[in-house]
Amino acid sequence: ETDREMATSGTYVTEVPLKGSAEKHYKRWKSENHRFPDAIGHHIQGVTVLEGDWDSHGSIKIWNYTCDGKPEVFKERREIDDENNAVTVRGLEGHVMETLKLYDTTIQFIQKSPDDIVCKITMVWEKRTDDSPEPINYMKLVTSMVADMDNHVLKA
Repeated sequence: ETDREMATSGTYVTEVPLKGSAEKHYKRWKSENHRFPDAIGHHIQGVTVLEGDWDSHGSIKIWNYTCDGKPEVFKERREIDDENNAVTVRGLEGHVMETLKLYDTTIQFIQKSPDDIVCKITMVWEKRTDDSPEPINYMKLVTSMVADMDNHVLKA
């Protein structure tokens, strides 16, 4: 029984290799979310600011996106860490929060060398019930968004 209880929460971590500058990538994720539907419309159909500004710490946004072929909605509060080129998205409401009581995703851009950066994605989650699914599909979605955004940041 303890095994099942341990699986009610967890942390996923992955690194996505990217090109260019960590600063540019960070800027896109921090303050240019309104460009996402144009750049990666197959993932993100719309982003709306409810409170704050596009790039403000503590701002609240609503995302319209597609996961596993289904349209979903996600409401998040944003935490900004300029020093570490990191953005943390905290789940407030929406499809994700129906099965999870905690959903925090941190996206950090780390400059490895002048041309190489990695995006470290850390997803911390806790299920509402034992039967809730693990959010591996959301981890795949975020990883795919980061990878697909690579070319758009280079073009910008």
